[in-house]
Parts: sequence; C-alpha cells; structure tokens
Amino acid sequence: MSAPFRLIQSHDDLTEGAAWLARAEPRFAPVLDQVGDLPLRLKPPGFKGLVEIIISQQVSVASADAIRLRMAEAGLFHPSKVRTAGQDGLRAAGLSKPKARYVHALALSDLDYAALERLPDGDAIAALTGLLGIGPWTAQIYVMFCLGRADMFPPGDLALQEAARVLFDLDARPTPEALALMAQQWSPWRSVAARALFAYYRIIKQREGLG
Repeated sequence: MSAPFRLIQSHDDLTEGAAWLARAEPRFAPVLDQVGDLPLRLKPPGFKGLVEIIISQQVSVASADAIRLRMAEAGLFHPSKVRTAGQDGLRAAGLSKPKARYVHALALSDLDYAALERLPDGDAIAALTGLLGIGPWTAQIYVMFCLGRADMFPPGDLALQEAARVLFDLDARPTPEALALMAQQWSPWRSVAARALFAYYRIIKQREGLG
C-alpha cells in the first residue's frame, strides 16, 4: 500500500518536481537554470531534527552552527539528557531563554515521532503546533525536511517572501496568506518550489553584496 502523500527521497525526485514546476510556472524555469541542482536538505526525523530547527529560528547560520556544536558536545540532542540538564543547561549551551524553555518542554513531551511519519501533512502539522513553542514555520520545515514531504511550503518564511517578490516582480513582499495562495498553484510539488526560492534568495543576496 502506497503512502497517502508524495515523498522527496532522492535527487531524482527533485528533478521530477523541478521539471513539473518549470512547466506549471514558466517563471521558475530560468531560476532553476541559475541555481542548478536543488539540494535535498533532508534531515533524520526525530527529537534532534526538531531541536535543530528550533535552534535555527531567527539567528544567523553561523550562530546556529555554534549552538548545535555546543549542544552536541553536551549530549543535548537526547531527550533524557535535556531533562537532566534542565533549562539552565540549555542556556549554557547558547539557547535563548524562550528556546531553552521550548526544547525542555519538547523533551518532556510524549510526542510520537514515528507516528508523525505516517500522518497526512495537515495532521502532522497539527500535532507539532500543539506543542509549546512550535509554530507553523517550525512545523512546516520539519514536515518538509525531516519527513521529506513533497507538497509542503512555509509561507511565513521571509526568505521565500523576498524571493517571490523579486521573481514575480511584486511591489512588496507577499503576506504569508498571499504567498500560501500563490503556492497552491505549485502543488503537488510545493517543497520543490520552496527549495528553488530558497536557492534563488541566496543568489539575490549575493548580487546585492556585489552591488
């Protein structure tokens, strides 16, 4: 019995999705040519993957990497270690007070990560956002990159909003609601569209740096 949702598990899946996307929305075609092969960016599902997404919220890549390294050295990617260390131990590893609270609460939760892999996208999002400190963006990123779902899109992501503004020549960044509506046209490969826009955003920033 096949899964009730499409998965991205290999570069072949990305190639298939990118070809579909370029046909469905021709403005993606030159972007896909510019960015080249899209990255899988898949992460193993589970506590560690979700904590890494929480770490990456609203901080630079360098800061997130430094915190991840300290967390790994302290063994804080295991729920039992987090429960023992408490919020103070998480703060010592570099997490902000709110993030330490969220990660500690996650370690205390009874979230069934294996069950998430079997749930439809919407149900998985609902299960995740029912936890303290897990908002739509965190849940959507987890479903897209840790569960490997092919039709997920985080419209509240500022990088995606800015990339869409430039690509579609909009006067301003689209709101999350407007971008979600736009992204409906990219189903069933919205996760490929997100990867393309993330890659395009990096190109935009590089151009600005050269300007």
